[in-house]
Formats: sequence, C-alpha cells, structure tokens
Amino acid sequence: MEKNGTLVKEFVLIGFAVGAELQIVLFCTFLTFYLFTMCGNLGMIFLIQSDNRLQTPMYFFLSHLSFLDVCYSSVIIPQMLETLKAGGALIAYERCATQFFFFTLYASTECFLLAVMAYDRYVAVCNPLLYVTAMTPQTRLGLVMGAYSGAMVNAIIRTGLTFSLSFCKSNLVDFFFCDLPPLLKLSCMETGPQEVVIYLLAFTVITTSVSIILISYLFIIRAILRIPSAGGRAKTFSTCASHITAVALFFGTLIFIYLKGNMGKALAEDKIVSVFYTVAIPMLNPIIYSLRNKEVKEALKKVLNRVKISQAV
Repeated sequence: MEKNGTLVKEFVLIGFAVGAELQIVLFCTFLTFYLFTMCGNLGMIFLIQSDNRLQTPMYFFLSHLSFLDVCYSSVIIPQMLETLKAGGALIAYERCATQFFFFTLYASTECFLLAVMAYDRYVAVCNPLLYVTAMTPQTRLGLVMGAYSGAMVNAIIRTGLTFSLSFCKSNLVDFFFCDLPPLLKLSCMETGPQEVVIYLLAFTVITTSVSIILISYLFIIRAILRIPSAGGRAKTFSTCASHITAVALFFGTLIFIYLKGNMGKALAEDKIVSVFYTVAIPMLNPIIYSLRNKEVKEALKKVLNRVKISQAV
C-alpha cells in the first residue's frame, strides 16, 4: 500500500460534499435516526425477553434481527456523524478494515436471517401442527448460528480480498464509511480478479437468501389460497406482512448497490441508497414489526402500564 512511495496508514472519509448549514441538518437528522434505532431495537429485544407470550420461534428470530440492526447501524452511523461534524474524517487503515469486516458480517447475517424467518413462516403456515416440534430451541439456535457462520465466511473472504489490494492512487474515500465501491476506486492495481470473486460472493449470499424466501412464500401463498374464508386468509397473511415489507426494503437496496454491475462508478447515487439501508432500515424494522403486530403492541401496553403503576406508587 503506497501513495507516492510512502506507506498509506490512514484514509480520509470525505462523507457528504455539502455546505456547513446542510451538514448540521444532516448531523441532527442522522443522530435522531440513530437514537430512534437504538431505542426501537433495544426496546424490541426487551419486550420479547420480558413477555412470556413472545417466547416463540418467530420472536426469537426477530430479537436477533433487532440485535443485528443495532450492531450494523452502530458500525456506520457514529463514523458518519464524526465525518459530518468535521466535514471529513481520518480513519486508520486497520480501523477501516475492521469497519468493513463487521459491516459485511452484520449485513450478510441479516440476509441469511431474513431467509430463516421466511422458512419459519413457511413451517408455521404450511405445517402448523408440526410447528412446535419442528422449531425446537435447538433448531432455532442452529438456524441462527448457521446464519452467523455463513456470514462470517463471507466477511473474512470479502475483507481479505478487498484489503489485499494496493491503495496508492489516493487515500481520499469519497464515501461516509469504508465500503467496497469507493475503495475499489483507490486501488492502483488490477481489481478484476478480486471484483469477480467479491461479486460472486455477493451474488451467492443475496440469491441464496432470496431464493429461500421466494420458495417459502410460494408455498405460503398456495396454503393461504386453500383457506376457505376471506377472513382466515387475511389473518394468515397478516402474520407474514411485516416480514415481506422488511425483506423488500433490505434486499431492494442491496441488489441496487451490489448487483447492478457498475460498482464504484456512481458513488453519489450509491451514497443515497447506502444511507437508506444503513440508517433508515434499522430504524424502520421495529416500527414495521410493532405497527402490524398485535402481540407486540399488547406487550408494549403491558410494559407501559407497569411503568405508570410504579410511578403512581
């Protein structure tokens, strides 16, 4: 890694090329989003752990989804706020690689976990009598560990390939965190072989997850159509609506960024989409699952009533 013959020890994150006033607005906006993300997802985990009615496989997976949203937004947003506050920020090479690794790990795990959650809905809708025996605590834990393990392999290979490149064109990263497209632009060596492998990894993770989700929902839709009453069909579909919304938002942005075939060539466009899936989606997930979920709303009311009673005493 050399820049004009010297070792590159740090990168400069440019962030958003906007005026000082707009930087303040963006800083306050993203800070507010981050606080809502933390409160919403940690609150979701607390509700699931504190209410016996939520001790089911679906909510077990949802608690892990909330945990992942907390983790990967925390990898990105504090760095984003630092960049906005200073109009740019220095980041050590090792810290950049670490951020890249953990963001890849958490984002990949979320891909696999959303697929696991689709499979869970498939078992619940298509084989309701076998649901309890099929989704045992051991099975749930195994599925979650499988998601983390697959993501770990992806993160190790992807990080290793990316940071095996020599960065000597510049150390200016035209982005708000260390992501693949802007880093590729800084390489002074041929990135073709690495890009092919990284592209195939992204393609494998996304298509595997999406395939499991699509196949699961094809069976779910077939099962729903066999329900004789319209009310029964609507009630069954409502149990999947939140997950479908979360899947559409998350995979829609990932596919746009990584599978559009021009990585690193439209960074201004990528920044906007990246903000959506690093800032907005982690904040929206608890809202999506709570607004459309009667059990979560009842658990929240129960907690709020406890707080009111304790304050009255």
